[in-house]
Amino acid sequence: MNTLGIYVHVPFCGRKCGYCDFYSVCYTKVQAELYVKAVLRNIRHYADCSRAVDTVYFGGGTPSLLTAEQLAEIMAEIGRSFALAPRAEVTLEANPNTLTPEKLAGLRSAGINRLSVGVQSMCDAELRLLGRTHTAERAARAVRDAAEAGFRNISCDLMLGIPSQTPDSLAASIERLAELPIQHVSAYILKIEEGTPFDCGEVMASLPDEDATAELYLLAVRELGRRSFAQYEVSNFAAAGFESRHNCRYWKCMDYLGIGPAAHSCHGGVRFAVPRDISAFIESDVQPTEVTDPHPCGFAEYAMLRLRLAEGLALADVPDHRADIEKKLTPLVKAGYVKYDGERVSLTPKGFLVSNSVIEALVF
Repeated sequence: MNTLGIYVHVPFCGRKCGYCDFYSVCYTKVQAELYVKAVLRNIRHYADCSRAVDTVYFGGGTPSLLTAEQLAEIMAEIGRSFALAPRAEVTLEANPNTLTPEKLAGLRSAGINRLSVGVQSMCDAELRLLGRTHTAERAARAVRDAAEAGFRNISCDLMLGIPSQTPDSLAASIERLAELPIQHVSAYILKIEEGTPFDCGEVMASLPDEDATAELYLLAVRELGRRSFAQYEVSNFAAAGFESRHNCRYWKCMDYLGIGPAAHSCHGGVRFAVPRDISAFIESDVQPTEVTDPHPCGFAEYAMLRLRLAEGLALADVPDHRADIEKKLTPLVKAGYVKYDGERVSLTPKGFLVSNSVIEALVF
């Protein structure tokens, strides 16, 4: 049976972080109820019981602002409208402040079996600079509570290149995270998005420079690896067997269906996106969409996405381009950006730091 991943964009936040460019609006109970009804309508619209849904991902925003009952409704509709795989990976992004023992028990009952906790740092000073409302201890307690509630697949977000972050403070964050019952870390370099509150001179002046940020990234790769979190993608690290199955769909050009304002899909042979407008989503019988790529997953996109993964690109999968890629490899291998074993091309941690340039050199 053909498999499918479902992404549900939950566009609600208690407050907007100054660095965030993801689409979100202020949470209200009334609007959340209308949003959930729209999600259920859209799941029914795309229903296809010939497709086995083996990953579901609630992203945001702050999906954990929805009630356990609302999430259970959505999961039940997915189960009615598709063939929900018995061991489907069902991920919920969560703010530590929303995770109480009672809420966690409800999430487990709703069918959530993987949590992605927005920790960002285990240093309180850095959390304050980011505008996060939780402390490091609150984040740690949320993770411990999740494990006690029965969650055995927990990921934490870790941000690199935070204003005033140092190698020592990052190493301390990694050490504290590694002491928690987690299986996965997503370590992202802070990118200042145009138009966000962080897009200002004061913040820009406090950021580590390019060389310092590179040092922080390589330190994270080294220290996470030393603690058995193997790098499997540019920004993702996991204990063996705990790689994000849903996110791997994106990097392997597999089908996924996005529901909600700002959600993206690769479904039915095209890529399409839903406008960043919650009112239009709620008021429409079927979510409005715009085609972003009528012919996805051609050579360039396939190669680019595969090269984001530590396993890299098997040249046997792109025979028409093999000779051209091999001609370009020697200087990149000598510079330490790329590894090549005669069959598979993959980026080194140093190569991941400049992945856009390395991939462009190989693919285009």
